[in-house]
Parts: sequence; C-alpha cells; structure tokens
Amino acid sequence: MASTILTNGRIFTPSTGSEGYEFQQTMIISGDRIQYVGAPNHDAIQQAKDAGAHEVDLQNKVVAPSFIDSHMHIVDFALSRRKLSLLSCKSLDEIRQAIKAFAEANPKEPRIMCKSWVQSTTGGEALASMLDDLDPRPIYIHANDMHSGWCNTAALEELGAATMADPPGGTIHRDENGKPTGLLSEMAHIAVVPQFLISATPLEDKLSALDDAAAEYTAAGYSGMIDMGMEDTEWGVLKAWRERHGENFPFHIAAHWVIPPNDDMDVVFRHVDEAIARHREYHPATSPNFCIVGIKLMCDGVVDGCTAALTDPYQGRENPVDPIWPTDALQAVVKKADAAGLQIAIHAIGDKAVRDAIDALSLAQPGRRHRIEHLELTSPEDAKRLGQLGITASVQPVHSDPAIFRAWPGLIGEHRCSRAFAYREFLEGGAPVAFGTDSPTAEHLALPNLYNATTRRSAIEPECTETVNSHFGLPLAAAVSAATTGAAYSRWADSWTGCLKAGLSADFVVLDMDWKAESLLKAKVQQTWARGRKTFDASANDARL
Repeated sequence: MASTILTNGRIFTPSTGSEGYEFQQTMIISGDRIQYVGAPNHDAIQQAKDAGAHEVDLQNKVVAPSFIDSHMHIVDFALSRRKLSLLSCKSLDEIRQAIKAFAEANPKEPRIMCKSWVQSTTGGEALASMLDDLDPRPIYIHANDMHSGWCNTAALEELGAATMADPPGGTIHRDENGKPTGLLSEMAHIAVVPQFLISATPLEDKLSALDDAAAEYTAAGYSGMIDMGMEDTEWGVLKAWRERHGENFPFHIAAHWVIPPNDDMDVVFRHVDEAIARHREYHPATSPNFCIVGIKLMCDGVVDGCTAALTDPYQGRENPVDPIWPTDALQAVVKKADAAGLQIAIHAIGDKAVRDAIDALSLAQPGRRHRIEHLELTSPEDAKRLGQLGITASVQPVHSDPAIFRAWPGLIGEHRCSRAFAYREFLEGGAPVAFGTDSPTAEHLALPNLYNATTRRSAIEPECTETVNSHFGLPLAAAVSAATTGAAYSRWADSWTGCLKAGLSADFVVLDMDWKAESLLKAKVQQTWARGRKTFDASANDARL
C-alpha cells in the first residue's frame, strides 16, 4: 500500500512536558492510518521512501488533528445556510428592511426563512403584526440561540399554533383573548418549528443542502461532528445522505437522541426506550462512524431569552426561573439511560440548571463520560465538581464573544457576569473539556472558536477590544486539544481518532498559521484529511462532495 510522508512541518502532538504538547517534524500515513510521527531521521522514513512513498513538503505549516465539532446540529445547519441572517441588524427597522429586500429577491420561495435574530434588538418584543405587512408568505425568524422563534400570522396559521397547547417546557405567547402573538419560546419553538420545516422541505433539497454543509465543514478543517438534537425525521435524512456517498462520506457522526420533557413519565420513558433501541442498532462499537451514543436533555433555556435557570431572579423580576425538568424526573431519566449504557448530555446554562445537572449525573455509574452542555454560568463549587465526577465540560467558546455578550449585564447584573464561561476553572479542576460551536446558533468555524476560547475577544467584531472574563481563557494548546482530542474523548472515539500518533486514523488538518492565539483570525485551513483521504484542499478551491 502506497504511503505518504509529510515532512518539514510543525506536527502537534501530546507531550508529558510542562507545555503539554510538542511539535514533531514528520508524519507517515499509510492507507487510512497514521504509521509514524516523530523526527525525520527515523528508520521508518527511509523504509517508506524505499517502498515508493510520496513525499510532501509542509513548508513549516502546522498539522493538527482535524477538528471535531462536539456540539452541533447538522441538518439545521445545512438548511440555515439558505436563510437570511439578521445578525447585523440593530433595530426593528433594519430587520424589516432586510426581510422586505430578501422577500423581493426570492419570489419563488414558499416561505421567508430568517436566522440569527438578536432579541435585544427589538427590546425582546416579537409580534406577528410587526411582520404581517412585509409579505403574505409565512415568515419564520429563528433567534440567534435557536431557543425562540418569531412568526408572522401566516406562519402561525401554518403551524396550527392557535389550537396547539403549550408543550412541556415551552410557551406559545398569547394575547388576552388567547390568540398567539408571534413569539414561540423554548420547547414551543425547539420541539415544533425545526421539525415542521424539515418535514416541509423536499428530500432532494435537504440532501443538496447537506452537501453544501459538508463543503463548509471540510473547508473549516473538520472530520467529525456530534449532533445534539437527533430525532426520527433528521436521522432518516442523515441515513439517506450517508448512503448516497458511501465510502466517500467525509465525516464520523455521533448523535444524541432528544428526550423531550413531559409530565407523564410513561411518555418520557418510551422516548428513552426508543433511544436505547437506536443505540443498540447504531452502536459506537459496531458503527463508530455513524452512531447513536446517547440522549440529550434540555434542563433550561438561555440567558438572552431570560429562560436559563438561575439561582437568583433576572434583573427587574421577582422570581427565579426554574429548570425545565423537575429534579425527580431528571434523575429518573439519568438512572434509566445510564443503566442502559447510554451517554447522557444535559443542556444546562444557568447556575441552577448546572447544579441540578451535576446532582443528577452524580447518581450515574463512574467512568461513563456523561457531559453537560454550555455551562455558561457556574458557581466555583460546581466548576470543581465537574472534575471530581469526571463530567465532560462541553462548551462553545463562540457563545462568549463580546459582541453577543453585551445584553447580559442588563439581564443578570455585572456581579453574575463575572462567573460567565469559566473554562479555565473547568480545566484546572480536572474536567475533560470538549469544544463545539452549536452551529447553526453560531458560526461553525473552528479557528475563530479557538480565538474566543483563548483571547476572550470578539471574532465577530475583530476591531473590538472588549474581553469577557479574560482570566478564564485557555492556553492555545489546551484549546486545540479541546477541539480535537477532548471532542473525541467526549464520544468515546479517542482510541481511534483525535490525536496524531501511530495506529490512529489519519484525520488531520494542515494550517497556515503563527502559533499565537492573537493570530488565529489570520490562520487558514490549507487541507483537511479524513481516514487518509484529502477532503479539502484550499489550492483546489472546491470542497463539495
């Protein structure tokens, strides 16, 4: 089998030294595996040359394990690329102008689809009447965090919102006469709108969108992803997509099955049983590249929507927000899923939700690599408990960007903002740390995500000098590890990927960069490799499947 020798590079590898990493100069790949990583004068180099290996001069570029997005939503991401972004809009007038222009430019679209609405730009108000005069077609606007949706009257009618009861953990906002006003919060949006829109989109359109999404992800240096919102419809789409591309499929995908809250625990346990059955059918031991690894539970909402569960009330409110799952129900689900061998991922943003999540996972069997997603506000005590219990801190540094953090002081107060995104505490407390992006709630790009994690400055507004709790920033090597080795560990894939060493899958990315956190926004992905196959080459400028 022909081999490839990569020489004259800075190949990022783990080390027992004080820095925790070192750069090697040479790597040999043979087939889909790494054969050798180390110095250029090893016997293995000459043996490979004698056998006719192809040599590539890296010209001092950095080679790292290819990135794994440890928290994302691939079908939502794929469809979101065709939506109008409202992220740059600063007011209701700007939002209306953008939607009007988009609608006029896309007369054949059955719906007007928008994303990245920042709720503070409309003062938290979201009425159908603000949109109804723009276009007669249904208008759907997803909040930047994807936890709320804003609809015009046509969209509300299409969804049947008027006759729909509030789902557990969600609210269909209504006027004094019970008529939906246009805003859908938490599970009234999360469990309703994306699924409706995915079902309403023709399969070929979904598969084409996924091909575009694959091009975006490979160009960003990824070879793996962990989907945090799986259910039947989306899983069927992903199976069709994977089957279409066969051996050329460029990613390994692990997914967590969503368990929606319900007052009837028999209903909840039926969802858990379905996840158990899917896990057995698509088990990571027998289908590591396409598997169901566990379940996902939504313990609270988001700070921007004032739905994250905090110990103390939001500014100007009398009562704190409670977690979505009652304590006994959360713990019952954790025990059942853990006993079945499922990994458990719990969405917990507010400090109250985080505490409940840690308490629940403390009842699980040790060593199961359960995880908490987001962890945006944590107490010092709970930050330490993560490491003590071996709970993976699955975080998304892009959410800490100063450009989207500005509403927080007015919502929760400066004193609580000082506890936001405490990544260094998680790491120093011994918790495994895994990085994701939560796309499409944020950009999927790995390098800006690392910039947020290390500098705590804005990748959205690079000229901005603001930082968010810079003392919680991570060293560059630790951040790269969290986006690669840590992400692989979080889904039990670290025995075969996520690190550059002999015997592991040849999954790596070639980066043109200075090894400085401050320079990450200038860094470029030159090539992406998955299982020994080049899936992106910047010089070819074409990453489509």
